[in-house]
Formats: sequence, C-alpha cells, structure tokens
Amino acid sequence: MTKAHIWLRAESKPLEERIALTPDVAKQLLQAGFKITVEESSLSAIPAQAYQEIGCEIAPAHSWHNAPSDTIILGLKELSEDSWPLTHRHIHFAHVYKEQQGWQAVLRRFKTGEGELYDLEYLVDNNQRRVAAFGYWAGFAGAAVALKAFGRRQQAADPVLNKLTSMPSKQALVDDVAESLSPLARAPKVLVIGAKGRSGRGAVEMAKCVGAEVTEWDMAETQVGGPFEDILDFDVLVNCVFVQQALPPFITLPMLETNDIEPRRLAIICDVSCDPYGTYNPLPIYSSCTTFDKPCLRIIKGDNPVDLIAIDHLPSLLPVESSEDFCEQLLPHLLQLDDLTQGVWQRANRVFTDKLSQV
Repeated sequence: MTKAHIWLRAESKPLEERIALTPDVAKQLLQAGFKITVEESSLSAIPAQAYQEIGCEIAPAHSWHNAPSDTIILGLKELSEDSWPLTHRHIHFAHVYKEQQGWQAVLRRFKTGEGELYDLEYLVDNNQRRVAAFGYWAGFAGAAVALKAFGRRQQAADPVLNKLTSMPSKQALVDDVAESLSPLARAPKVLVIGAKGRSGRGAVEMAKCVGAEVTEWDMAETQVGGPFEDILDFDVLVNCVFVQQALPPFITLPMLETNDIEPRRLAIICDVSCDPYGTYNPLPIYSSCTTFDKPCLRIIKGDNPVDLIAIDHLPSLLPVESSEDFCEQLLPHLLQLDDLTQGVWQRANRVFTDKLSQV
C-alpha cells in the first residue's frame, strides 16, 4: 500500500544549494512505501537525475502548487513572497514564529487556504530538543567566513570578502581559511557565544582547525545580561546563541563607536543566529542580512572599522555534507509522515495552531 506522497520542491532562495531530501534518504522512503516527487532545480547541489535513477518522479521547478491536495510539500527555506492561499501541508523553515518581518502575511496565506505548516525549527522531542538541525554546519561555516574576513582585513583587502561560493568539503574550506590567515604574525583571538550548542560547537571546531585562540562563552558567562565590554577585546566574535526570548544586547553600536580611551580590538562579527527582523536579536547593531554575493556589511567606518557577516543560510557553503547530515537526522521522523497526529509532527502542529490564532 502506498503511503503519503512527499513532494520535494525546488528552493527559491538565491544561492540555496542545500536540499531537504537526499537520494539516500529518498531511497529509504521509497522502500518504505512512500511516493516521492522531486522538482527540477537549477540551484540544488544534487541533480534531479540522481532521484530519477532511484525511482522518484520528476516535476518542473515550482510546480508544487498544482500537486494533489493531500500531498506533503517538503522544502528547506521559506516560500517565495506571494499572496495566493496555501492549501497543502508544508514542511520547511518558515521563520515566522518570532514575529519576523512579514510573518502575519505568511500565516494568513495558510489560514485562508486551510493549509498547515510543520516548521522544521520546531520539530522537537519530548524534552523540547530539536530532532534535526543544520546548526553545526552554520557555526562551522560562519566561523570560517569570519576568520577569512579577518585574514583579508589584516592584509588590507578591498573588498574584505568577495562573493562566496560553495565548497566541495569541510577540508577544502579549512584549507581556504588557513591560506587567508597564513601571512598573519599572530593567531586571531576568537570569541564564540553559545559555544555549547550545535552551532557553537561547529564554530569552535572550525576556529581550532586553523589555529585560532578560542574563548568559549555560554549561559554561565552571559546570564548576568549584557552589554559586555569584554567582547571588544577579541578580534572576531561569532554569535551562535539560539534565542527564544528577549535578551539584553550583547553589544551595541555606541560601544563599537567608542574608541577613544583604549582602541577596540574587535574587527569582525559573524551573527550565525542571524535574526535581525525579530524582537529577540541580542546583536541590535544591524537591520538586514548580508548575502553570499555581498557577505560583509561595514557597520563602523573610519580608521578602526567593524565588518559584520549575517548570512541566514551559512550551511549552504557546504551544501552536500550539510544536507546529508540533516536528512539523516530527519529520516526517522519522515518515516512517520503517515501519522501527523503524534510525536514531533503533533508538537509542531500545536505551535502552528497557536501562532495561527494570533493573525
């Protein structure tokens, strides 16, 4: 008996090469009786042919809205900004539950179309721990980009970073960053906040791979509440804190602008958490994300500038490895898609229902 029909949609976010379903995981779902349709994509790091060879149906890009009403639409990043009602059950990172920009409009589309959202960020176990996340890869890639930027800054590179492109492997990324740091006379001092979480562990590992001097902060160091003047004593700040409530800011723009008494050391900030549009941002020093095309934003100009990196899909720097890891984490729960009334799916639906009542 055929189980649920899963439709893997093509991503619409520019430069998003990751995929929410790898061929290996798709094959296991097919063997379990699921039907799978995969959209063609010019962005994906994995071609549609790889899915066709294992028995998936192939559909044109962005044709999911014509899928049968009982189809489950699977993706990674948020849908494109349209206004027509959403009638299907959707699984993806929607970024609408923390009152981010445009959150009400997105939820109204679900409300009007009577569709449902199972946000990947809110798939949690009985202990409220996420069952699948890209966090490690976000931290690893974020620290890599920040350290490369620092190396180029010390060599007076202009721009600090050129357009970013995906890398074939972790080792290739480590080698690339190490090359940027090799001319420096000393190792950079790096502060990772949220060091014990998934993202933080990835950032710490990356920094240590290239010989940086790493300091790790977590809840014990930040529970008294910011701002924290000590942050200014590091070359690079990598923020990996997963925020679920409003916090006092870790740093502020006036802190960064003050450079009279003792020169500020902080030169590069990477906000891996990257949530400038919501009300929970502990780094209220910028108002929009940066991109792979333009990775750095100079938030403090002058003789001692500060450059910010705030890319909301950092794991795309390592699209194949990060997708493989994420999909393996998600597989046990995808195998339960025939019953969305229990487990992680039920918990995600409760959050959706609660948020939907607010619009």
